[in-house]
Amino acid sequence: MNLRCPKCQSDMEKVSTAHGVVDRCTQCHGLWFDLMEHEEMRADAALVDIGSEKIGREHNTLGRIRCPVCANTTLIRMVDPQQPHIWFESCPVCYGRYFDAGEYRDLAQHTLMDVFRRWRAPARD
Repeated sequence: MNLRCPKCQSDMEKVSTAHGVVDRCTQCHGLWFDLMEHEEMRADAALVDIGSEKIGREHNTLGRIRCPVCANTTLIRMVDPQQPHIWFESCPVCYGRYFDAGEYRDLAQHTLMDVFRRWRAPARD
């Protein structure tokens, strides 16, 4: 089954690495991970998250989006507790996660700068 990007509605392609398979949007380069795949593939973040952080931030301003797997389920907006400047969406039914371009790469690289970002992170609607 080919998925459609929940943000820009473009086709998503499967990207395989040594640690698993992720769905990546062919246009905005957002990433869809099935249950727990995002944990297994952190070492491959730079390989799979090739999109522009600027475009990813622009897509973060979109309203509520639907799960590309469950179709009728609205994704829940989430914040990573260790890096609250990273906002992603999660499905309450299949537990998949959607990261805008640049977010997964950032999530995989926990640095000292993240400590400072934690204090400056804006509230999420």
